[in-house]
Amino acid sequence: MQEFAFELALCARLEREAPERLYARQLGGAVHGRRVVDVVAVEPGPGFETRAAITPETVPPPAVESDVGPGAAVRPAAAFDCHPERARAVAERAVEVGFFERERRDGHTAVRQATRYPDWVDSLVAVENKPDLDRPGELRDQLRTDVSLALFDEVVLATESYVTRAHLNRLPDSVGVWRFDPATGEREVVREARQLPVDDPGIELLDRRPGRADVRPVTAAEKARVRRRVAERAYGKGWRTYELPACARCDPDGTDRAAGLPRCTHHERLVRPAVECGPDCAGYDPADPPDVDTDAVRARRTPWDPEPDGLDRRQVGLDRFE
Repeated sequence: MQEFAFELALCARLEREAPERLYARQLGGAVHGRRVVDVVAVEPGPGFETRAAITPETVPPPAVESDVGPGAAVRPAAAFDCHPERARAVAERAVEVGFFERERRDGHTAVRQATRYPDWVDSLVAVENKPDLDRPGELRDQLRTDVSLALFDEVVLATESYVTRAHLNRLPDSVGVWRFDPATGEREVVREARQLPVDDPGIELLDRRPGRADVRPVTAAEKARVRRRVAERAYGKGWRTYELPACARCDPDGTDRAAGLPRCTHHERLVRPAVECGPDCAGYDPADPPDVDTDAVRARRTPWDPEPDGLDRRQVGLDRFE
């Protein structure tokens, strides 16, 4: 579980360094292909307060992209480009999180936006974690695709390995490189990342075989849609997607007191609770889970708001009749 522990320790460090950003793990980072980005950092823009007031959860992207607006309420089946049952399910979820309002029109359920979805993202940074550069896997193709697609403003490789000139020469010049020690939390910037052309069309590598590479052009509009989806998912998900184990050996205060990390005193390291913890572990000692509210931890360390006050949904001008 080296990469999992590396990833958590890096997220905790970044969150401490730049608390104005939002961080999430394991998010889709492709338009037409398949790509999972290890860590995404979202720099909020001017519309962030409006976004934070809507809901602490993810607003369903199809709801944002639908023809449902803040004006006259419409039936979901007519406003979504998908199967009617799917449209109703997405609309219902949008109502649950406070982005849509529901009403009855001609005996049917109709919805409208409770508020316009704001342009709240300033920039997105993708971080690919590869603790051991001696085992690069598909690293080169992944990073080349990230650069040619330019879905993220910056792309960074984070590693625990000593970075040589040979390593740097095998990576695209625009990819930043960090050397990170998960034990101490020390982060060294080996090479700064360069800004990528996120507003331009891109090229996405879909598949590579001997003597052949399948690529697909991606329009600027397609990139903008996926960037919004990535940011929205990051807002609702965060990076603490684990449950602290019900074991007396779990000591979140033993590493970064404020981060709520799943540190195990038996293994003397961070663990992956869903895989490593339980009766099969030699150090397992049944107990109540540590009293750590990970949502409260996230709210304390980032701009994410778990309990927004909500939106003022009164129609403009109604107060004049009070």
